[in-house]
Amino acid sequence: MAPTPATPQEAVRPLEVARPLPGSERPAAARGALGRLTAPGLAAALSMGAYCLGLALYGSYPFGPHSRAVNDLGNQFVPFHARLWDLMHGTTSGDLLFNWGSGYGVPFLADFFTYLMNPFSWLVGLFPRALADLPVFLVTLLSIGLGAALMTVLLGRLQPGSGALRALLSVGYGLCGWVLNDGFADPMWMWGLVALPLTGIAADWCLHRTRWVAGTLLVALAWAGNFYTAAMATLASALVLGLRLLTAARMPRRDRLRAAGRAVSMALTGILLTAPVLTVTFRASHAAQPAPEVSYAGGPSLLRQASQLLPGGHDATPAPNIFIGVLGLLLVAAFPFVRTVPLRVRLGWSTLAAGVAYSFVQEPTILLWHGFALPNGSPYRAAFVLSGILVMISWLALAHRPRPGELAAGAGLVAALAWLCRQQAAVGTATLILVAGGGAVTLLALTARSALRGGRTRAAATAALTGTVLLGSAYTAFSVTAARDRIAWFRPKITLTGPSLAARDELAARTDWPRSRTDPGPHEFANNDPLLLGGEGGAYYSSYVPAATARTLQRLGAGWYIRGRHTLSFEDPAGQAIMGVSSSLSPVWESRTRYVAHRAHPAPLLTVRSTLPRPRAGETVFARQERVLGAAVYEVPALRPTAGTPPVPERGGWLLRPARQPAAGPNGPGTTFTAHCAPGSTAVWSAPWFSGRVTGLGGHSKAIGRADVTANPVRELGRVPADGTVSVHFTGRGPQHVPGHALGCLSRRRLTAAVDALRARGPAELTAGGHGLTARLRPGSRGSAVLALPAVPGWGCAVDGGPRRAPRSFAGLLAVPLGSGASRLSCSYRPPGLGTGLAASAAAALAVAAVAAAGALRGRRRATPARRSPRDIPPDP
Repeated sequence: MAPTPATPQEAVRPLEVARPLPGSERPAAARGALGRLTAPGLAAALSMGAYCLGLALYGSYPFGPHSRAVNDLGNQFVPFHARLWDLMHGTTSGDLLFNWGSGYGVPFLADFFTYLMNPFSWLVGLFPRALADLPVFLVTLLSIGLGAALMTVLLGRLQPGSGALRALLSVGYGLCGWVLNDGFADPMWMWGLVALPLTGIAADWCLHRTRWVAGTLLVALAWAGNFYTAAMATLASALVLGLRLLTAARMPRRDRLRAAGRAVSMALTGILLTAPVLTVTFRASHAAQPAPEVSYAGGPSLLRQASQLLPGGHDATPAPNIFIGVLGLLLVAAFPFVRTVPLRVRLGWSTLAAGVAYSFVQEPTILLWHGFALPNGSPYRAAFVLSGILVMISWLALAHRPRPGELAAGAGLVAALAWLCRQQAAVGTATLILVAGGGAVTLLALTARSALRGGRTRAAATAALTGTVLLGSAYTAFSVTAARDRIAWFRPKITLTGPSLAARDELAARTDWPRSRTDPGPHEFANNDPLLLGGEGGAYYSSYVPAATARTLQRLGAGWYIRGRHTLSFEDPAGQAIMGVSSSLSPVWESRTRYVAHRAHPAPLLTVRSTLPRPRAGETVFARQERVLGAAVYEVPALRPTAGTPPVPERGGWLLRPARQPAAGPNGPGTTFTAHCAPGSTAVWSAPWFSGRVTGLGGHSKAIGRADVTANPVRELGRVPADGTVSVHFTGRGPQHVPGHALGCLSRRRLTAAVDALRARGPAELTAGGHGLTARLRPGSRGSAVLALPAVPGWGCAVDGGPRRAPRSFAGLLAVPLGSGASRLSCSYRPPGLGTGLAASAAAALAVAAVAAAGALRGRRRATPARRSPRDIPPDP
């Protein structure tokens, strides 16, 4: 009799020849129930419980007074979730397509896709707005739990075995070094922790040529939650699938190619299902202000990178954070020695892990992992995929029941690694406690499980491992959080607390939208104050700040950070008048919690101009503001150095050299310039790239400019005295450039007259909502309508019901030609790329539906018995 051919599933499970784990003699149904239900739930409970316990021991929010709102968590994610709450409850202007509140009007859909598509983010609507910090914490916590649970399932697909042990290893994935050091501050990235096992499970189905539709939906879910980390997870899953195809025993070449082709089609279709996410964010990224240039040549040393395998520490300098706990580390170290794992498998997985680790520190492959753009910030955002691969390796080792000698060899490698890395920044007392204490208990428990077969002994060993994993993971979370918070740079932002809630109430009482704007100002409770507090301000911090917005606001006198990827509000009277700001908040000098409310008399958001003057060569910021206002409101005097360290003339200004004597100048080191202006006018200064201190007329400002990364806004100095003499003292940090026209004297009377003239030509009625606005114009309106709104791609306007046309730009603001006369103007915003994405998504959905229908039809045909003719039916007895 010919031998029975191997089924496809048997052909790709070469590792199942390993000796079964003790206890695997239980009925198959019981083991299946454990693997399907209990094990993932155990992994989720242990990982979330350990994380909460670690934060509670440290006293971190929500278990203590220490705020978690550091870095982007406070600057972006709490404000963006507050905005999501507003959208869900209908308490804000704008919609998913456009945000009227930030940057004086910016697109929003790309922000939503990037920052708020984690499904757990939508829990924010169930909480009071003032508690938005809590659901943001839950995004991280629940992502940890779901990621650990799904990793437990994926490990079972890689190699069958004990569900409890898979769950314990998955806790190391849920609380890996990347989560505790990087992901915690970026809830959007935490979906990557879920995406890796999702795409891994889909790849496994491809390996067994089953569930194409379900796998496609898993890929779509991974990419919809956060496309950025999903791309990293998909690449990692492709590498794992390729390795499994290469190392699979007795699998025909044709079947390998079919599995690979199936994976490609599944991935492409799943990604296309989420095409709007990609097309909209791609177009928004292409139109965004470029990030500061970065280079990652000469990454961390080999020893420093290896030290990241040891848990419990935090390296203040960038390095891939990859530790997975003591249990996983010990098994990864033992993996090369486990002889029941075929040699080709050991070599393949070890090479894969080493290759991925090497790719993290090479600039060409850093580009590959991060979507062909060097990240501004942490360069090792893909580190979680290596942690996932290490967890898979640890499970392959454990599923093959390593012998005591093999475990001892792994323990020796861990001890040697700890000794070699003892001087590294990531290795401290907590690391030594975890490796020495936790490692000893883990080694004894694993040895007992491997060498002994008594049921009680195995249960005791499993209980010891569970306790070690729980307590070790909690201590790791505690020690990493404590080490990170000792770094001054991680000073938390003031998000939704007493001062910010009071500021929000102040803004709400003054709102006058859309007749004018109420600006939260640049006091920065968070970098996205308008999202956090409400109002319509200039502050906006996002990867999608349009270049047109950033450059327009800066050229008109607003400030920026991060090369324009964080814009600021106007602080000077003319700039606020141009943008229609009737009420604003400004900070008390060097205070993070106190502010002063101001009222102003601004121009309307829409004005009608008979002509639009063109810019002149060498135009200063004061001249640009006058061109937009349509009137001369400034006196720009010549500056003359009169005291302090003599400056050097250069590039239409002066170079301030460092003072040789500390007491130089009447106000300390620096240079005093003198000018003459009309008495009673308001002196303002403009030196965008100056770093130091500016004082004069009783006012003082801290300048933090650095070309072209940080730009100072135009700021007030004070009222010009009766003799018209203005003395301004510039104290620079090192050599600094002072522009030749750094001082302007604003006539409040002329500014009021210019604003009144614009108001007289404003609309009779203006309404704004969602992603559009409509204006009823005054009789005789001709020339051009100018909107106090940055001219970004995507806007279209129609005059008197005519065709929708793209507006023009006037000094960077939207301008719509009205022709010889118009009575009505309507404008709306459409995100570039949305139509293309929706079409691609619809095509992919049709393909999935067709495959699902074909599969259902084939299944029905198999289930329907073949019809027989009447003569084939036997007669009744």
